[in-house]
Amino acid sequence: MTQTDTINIDRDKGNFFYPTDYEFDAGTGLNEDTVRYISQIKKEDEWILDFRLKALKVFNEKKLPTHWASKDLENINFDKIRYYLSQGQKPSRSWDDVPDDMKKTFERLGIPEQERKFLAGVEAQFDSEAAYSNMKEQLAKDGVIFIGSTDGLMEHPEIFKKWFGKVIPTGDNKFSALNSAVFSGGSFIYVPPGVKVRQPLQAYFRINAENFGQFERTLIIVDEGAEVTYMEGCTAPKFETTTLHSAVVELVALKGAKIQYITVQNWSDNVFNLVTKRGLAMEEAEIKWIDCNIGSRLTMKYPGVILKGRKSRGEVLSIALSNNGQHQDTGAKMIHAADETTSNIISKSISIGEGRSTYRGQVHIPKHLKNCKNNTECDALLINTNSRTDTYPAITVRGDCNSVQHEASVSKVSAEQIFYMMQRGLTEGQAMSLAVNGFVNELIRQFPMEYSVELKRLIDLEMEDSVG
Repeated sequence: MTQTDTINIDRDKGNFFYPTDYEFDAGTGLNEDTVRYISQIKKEDEWILDFRLKALKVFNEKKLPTHWASKDLENINFDKIRYYLSQGQKPSRSWDDVPDDMKKTFERLGIPEQERKFLAGVEAQFDSEAAYSNMKEQLAKDGVIFIGSTDGLMEHPEIFKKWFGKVIPTGDNKFSALNSAVFSGGSFIYVPPGVKVRQPLQAYFRINAENFGQFERTLIIVDEGAEVTYMEGCTAPKFETTTLHSAVVELVALKGAKIQYITVQNWSDNVFNLVTKRGLAMEEAEIKWIDCNIGSRLTMKYPGVILKGRKSRGEVLSIALSNNGQHQDTGAKMIHAADETTSNIISKSISIGEGRSTYRGQVHIPKHLKNCKNNTECDALLINTNSRTDTYPAITVRGDCNSVQHEASVSKVSAEQIFYMMQRGLTEGQAMSLAVNGFVNELIRQFPMEYSVELKRLIDLEMEDSVG
């Protein structure tokens, strides 16, 4: 494949929508009636409604952040957001049974093809509810559960309720409270002891409607000695009005378990992506977040790991690319709570045009712990003279039996390097793409092959208009 072939693909892969008639619509605005409507439609138990109403109260009491990207957040009008839209569908086990408008959407995004090629299971969410949910028969025989969160609450309360809202409390922040009040969709996964899921499970979250808020809630519990890789993709069409995405993701890795959570987002630039993601790692467990953030008007995302068990390990590998009018405020949180725990944070950001990238991190190691280790690396690449990058690492290490190292760098694409490549026959845009892909190549290798190829293409497309 030539460089030109790589660049000439559909830039707006997710920028389309099909007219949809919704059977259930909570209308615009958020109040107690909205919450009760959602709970009633989903036929929830009384304790879930009570959970939602308490969360609504917390949301109303909490103020928007007064720092970070507070000016951008002021552009969200919560009274104009639609908090629940559904055709009343139950997740189908066959693509043939998915409603036509939804099926056309996911076929255009290539989800059924990905399932056939390399996935062990897929869940596809359309606005507020899943349209498709299925996994390989062998996994079900092994006792693996992979269903929507609503079904998880109803069918497996003995597992779900134990951890629901425990890793991320309702009052963690204003947007976790919002999600707790109006959550719908998302995945529930349970992997029994010793079961190793060799192929990835994937969820795809699609926003189709205007003025919409998507609030999926995902809970993944991996029992002792078990392993799973979960991937999520996100897209939405571009509207003139604000779209809100505010998810909550809770991971629980029990003794010796391993969870790898991979995100590739390619939101349109009218989306506010405000999510809370955190994992709890028990003794000798491992949680690894691999995160790629492209698109959105504003992303605020800081995947974290609470290292609760001895010799547990947490890792965040993050790529953020911001273009004109975009702010990627991303980072990681590592809370060490046991001896001999290890954390690793590697963050790469690229700022194009007047785009802004921010790394915001937190590492905490208390005085009483021993033999804990942290490594943090933050590298930023500026493409144009008006590009901006900021780094706010907060590292608190007490005692004298722990080790921490932090490294940060800011650089620009070398004019000499671009000139050299152009002398070898590349255009300026192709040369810039090559330089940027080289900057993030080590991290991109961590993604499954199918995703790494797509990531490189997305970067190529973003770089097309960066020159001049």
